[in-house]
Amino acid sequence: MPIFEYTCDACHHDFEALVRAGRTPDCPNCQSTQLTKLLSVFATTAAAPERAPARPMAGPCGQCGHPDGPGSCTLH
Repeated sequence: MPIFEYTCDACHHDFEALVRAGRTPDCPNCQSTQLTKLLSVFATTAAAPERAPARPMAGPCGQCGHPDGPGSCTLH
């Protein structure tokens, strides 16, 4: 079941609800079914947490993670 965000047209209460297809929820504040579905947005952060730089994964030879793929490493 998807989660949708709504605002109640009667009491202006904003809420989220798990909704099955073809069903309309009611406002948990006033039980009205006169609702407006809101556009959901993804939460983001202003800055990523600091962490160590990612290491390249080992290639098929098990020695390096050359970005051009297998056989491209000039050291092996």
